[in-house]
Amino acid sequence: MSDIDLMQGELLEAVASASDGVALESVRVAALGKQGSVSALLKTLGQMSPEQRQVEGPRIHALREAVSGALAERKAAFESAALDARLAAETVDLTLPAPETPRGSIHPVSQVMDEMAEIFADLGFAVATGPEIEDDWHNFTALNMPESHPARAMHDTFYFPDKSVAEDGGTREMLLRTHTSPVQIRAMIAAVKQDPGGAPIRLIAPGRVYRSDSDATHTPMFHQIEGLVIDRDIHLGHLKWTLETFVKAYFERDDIVLRLRPSYFPFTEPSVEVDVGYANEGGRRVVGGSGDAPGHAWMELLGSGMVNRKVIAAAGLDPDEWQGFAFGVGVDRLAMLKYGMNDLRAFFDGDLRWLAHYGFSAFDTPTLSGGVGTPA
Repeated sequence: MSDIDLMQGELLEAVASASDGVALESVRVAALGKQGSVSALLKTLGQMSPEQRQVEGPRIHALREAVSGALAERKAAFESAALDARLAAETVDLTLPAPETPRGSIHPVSQVMDEMAEIFADLGFAVATGPEIEDDWHNFTALNMPESHPARAMHDTFYFPDKSVAEDGGTREMLLRTHTSPVQIRAMIAAVKQDPGGAPIRLIAPGRVYRSDSDATHTPMFHQIEGLVIDRDIHLGHLKWTLETFVKAYFERDDIVLRLRPSYFPFTEPSVEVDVGYANEGGRRVVGGSGDAPGHAWMELLGSGMVNRKVIAAAGLDPDEWQGFAFGVGVDRLAMLKYGMNDLRAFFDGDLRWLAHYGFSAFDTPTLSGGVGTPA
């Protein structure tokens, strides 16, 4: 018997006697690895004469094929035995309930927008929308913002390089709207076109707005809801009652106390900043009570005021006949206050862990149980 035949017998016996996959891999490396016995024989073919190679080559290749085949067959037998053992050990109890499948959640911004729309619907407000790409007339000029107003500066507003052609033939700068107030202008103009004599308007304008700012409490894109009421004989008392009713319904507390401070906005006159009383509880701001009470303070909540006569006139209404009030509040900040969030940037990071923690189930979302009753 030749050395090759003897080697083949020994290797096949080693394959057959391997007790498990680890032992079988050791046999494979010893035979077919870079330093294996069969690999060493294959390397000698290059040193042989053509006549020797013609005789020894087929025998060495046959050895390699025989060992490779035995290894593959033995490996398949081990894998089959392991699968049989696993199938015998594992069982499925078909009486158990199926595991819960992953479900999406409602983003806190969407939830808060729904809550606010529900409150204002009870107060008789309609929801109005408008374009997010706006021209400077609707976004600034019609709202009584002069050319020199800081909000028009490039560092606050995202402008587009191209201008649009207005109805009068002139051109207008195009930009990403900095607030949802242009929706109010468009709504008033549409109301005048429908009824030149004017008609009462009561609407909210929710949506995305854009400003060049970014820190823990500011983001380049955020959400606002602005409200507008246009009617005859409207005064600050109507504004204060509306805001108090809204804030009490939103935070679902009757001890809400608001403080109105004189301020300035180009599109309202007089203008007021609205503060709300709060206390720090467990590192979280909890809205409620008077800011002058012990352990409490005042926090700025939103801006508001009586619609400026120039804004009413720009929309085509007679400011001597029609008056109104407007207010604007950040949706994201209201969500932070009510649901205990501390960084506005997390709203837009897209982190599924954050959304799983702060998001709301589509089948179990909180609702405003009491409503706000009938508006006065």
